[in-house]
Amino acid sequence: MEDRGGRHFFDEVVSIIERLRAPGGCPWDREQKLSDLRAYIVEEAYELADAITEERMDKVREEAGDLLLQIVFVASIAKETGDFDIRDVVRTVCDKLIRRHPHVFCVSEDGAQVDSEQVLRNWERIKLGERKDKKEDLSILAGVPKGLPPLLKAHRMQGKAAHVGFDWPKGDSKPLFEKLDEEITELKEAIAANAVDAMEDELGDVLFMTVNLARHLNVNPDAALSGACAKFAGRFRKVERDAADRGLQLERCSLEELDELWNKAKKDEI
Repeated sequence: MEDRGGRHFFDEVVSIIERLRAPGGCPWDREQKLSDLRAYIVEEAYELADAITEERMDKVREEAGDLLLQIVFVASIAKETGDFDIRDVVRTVCDKLIRRHPHVFCVSEDGAQVDSEQVLRNWERIKLGERKDKKEDLSILAGVPKGLPPLLKAHRMQGKAAHVGFDWPKGDSKPLFEKLDEEITELKEAIAANAVDAMEDELGDVLFMTVNLARHLNVNPDAALSGACAKFAGRFRKVERDAADRGLQLERCSLEELDELWNKAKKDEI
């Protein structure tokens, strides 16, 4: 369905998916199960995140649609099994948004003055109440998905703990650097003792503390590391091109030659 401006309605994608899943529809779509969609959901989410990082709004629009497709696909399969449909999905998220934003939807005549930090604290408090009603895990960390990439998981866990006051003091990064130095010292001690298990443990502490520092500097560690990866990739490709132009094979270059190529790649960025 389209309106007079040629714009598609949301329910059109629902009907398309249902048509693909129906008898006489697409054989591949009809074969899919919820478990089959997990990898696609993760892949589409990452592609959307990449588009946002690259600030390519045409790709953001396209990838957002691809992720929406997966949600509708999930709801279509659930409808077939009688569990829920897309209306239930939308209704659930609407109810949740209203319930978790009482400062917007349930304010008194005097209004409610809250800052973003209070909003996050209220959000976690309300979520805890919801889990209590459902007799679910009551830990503040219960809502962190087990399948999150470790870097993002560390950031989310630290943020959730901070919402209940378990955090480093704000506005002073000195104690965080001191703790980071402490963790690095412990890693060096593990390396000196050639304690393999301790090395992994202490390196994990260094990485976890680095994420904590990033959070206090209001730097997204995932975006920062993604940027570092992109920067490394750009420079390394330049090293490869320069080496090829000189008739060099990287695996046969000395450290001095590799350093020269790398420093040239960095200088060319300026």
